Amino acid sequence: MQFENLNISKPVLRALLEEGYTKPSPIQTESIPPLLEGYDLLGCAQTGTGKTAAFAVPILDALSFAQRSSPARKEIKALILAPTRELAIQIGESFDTYGKYLSLKTAVIFGGVSQYPQTKALASGIDILVATPGRLLDLIGQRYVKLANVSHFVLDEADRMLDMGMLRDVKRVIAELPKKRQSMFFSATMPPEIADLPVTILSNHVKVEITALLSTL
Repeated sequence: MQFENLNISKPVLRALLEEGYTKPSPIQTESIPPLLEGYDLLGCAQTGTGKTAAFAVPILDALSFAQRSSPARKEIKALILAPTRELAIQIGESFDTYGKYLSLKTAVIFGGVSQYPQTKALASGIDILVATPGRLLDLIGQRYVKLANVSHFVLDEADRMLDMGMLRDVKRVIAELPKKRQSMFFSATMPPEIADLPVTILSNHVKVEITALLSTL
């Protein structure tokens, strides 16, 4: 299986090939096709299995198609929640890399720093938002962020969010999202405290479980 066989749009495929990515990892092989078809996804996978591309590639593909079909003012259409600043930055960089031939804008927001550069980026109009839960709720409260038009939602590393005491904030964010959306839930483990989350987030989903660390894409 090659990326060329996954029915990915030409601009995204071009970006991947230029980065030297030709053969998808197992989680990408199993996740990208159903996500391209519009299914929700429950992914049991650790960092290092290639899960960022597994959700970023189909999101970029879908948003690019929607933009071509109906150009509109930039608004947040995809939200990715990550537990740490470092992971949020990494995910944002991946979206920029895979989407470099698309006219989609990504912003990354997290706490512990001045919010001004982040609110300035939001005000300019973005398509994809990568965020940590606390700073996101702060900016929702200040009305810098509106999630009414989110069509794609990713909850990444849910078990780490539990460990870091973020579960309540995560649930508050989920309550702000439209009911109609495509959702992706990723967690390396499934402790009892988060076992009910996929039920509340996902609809008509497929499950992908990857245990080996085979890629860093």
